[in-house]
Amino acid sequence: MRSFDDIRKIAEGRHGDTLAEKIGAGPKSAAALAAIPDDRWLATFTKSIFQSGFNWKVIEAKWDGFEDAFRGFDIAACAFMPDEWFEELCTDTRIVRYPAKIRSVQENAQFIQSLQDQGGAGTVIGHWPGEDYIDLLEMLKKDATRLGGVTGQYALRFMGRDGFILSRDVVARLVAEGVIDKAPTSKKALRAVQDAINTWRDQSGASLIEISRVLALSI
Repeated sequence: MRSFDDIRKIAEGRHGDTLAEKIGAGPKSAAALAAIPDDRWLATFTKSIFQSGFNWKVIEAKWDGFEDAFRGFDIAACAFMPDEWFEELCTDTRIVRYPAKIRSVQENAQFIQSLQDQGGAGTVIGHWPGEDYIDLLEMLKKDATRLGGVTGQYALRFMGRDGFILSRDVVARLVAEGVIDKAPTSKKALRAVQDAINTWRDQSGASLIEISRVLALSI
């Protein structure tokens, strides 16, 4: 496995002076994440779920309609969601009418409610140790709805949480470095990914976001 400095040099060879711009902004602090209201976590989870397997531009164009239809993603309202409201949403042209994804809004509101006695979604997610990021992803996969795999990873990235996204290019670099032999799905493979990224973080002091982007840009 190459050092992170060596992988960065590969990325620099491909992108030159534009590399820093392509890496982009770093993560938000734990305090900044904790200050984000729960309704914004539910909104971002919902947007990520509806974008998954769909044209992102369509969801973006309809997003004001989503905000209206789901009452600003009010946690208490969405968690209760009586059958009549659910049925109305399934025919509401302001949103994409996908019943299973609509139901996920209610279930994820209930998930967020379950975190409130720990300080709320922002506190729990913001203070989760980066060296155990895969456990945070596993928690979303297990306890939330439709937030497994890259859907949850993108949702956290959109919120500014430090973490990696196992995109095609990131996986390709991990395979090239001998960390894994294919897209990781097992706990053993995900642990190997986490261990490799922890090593690169120790070597460089870079955030998980920066490491993830450099890995992708090296391909």
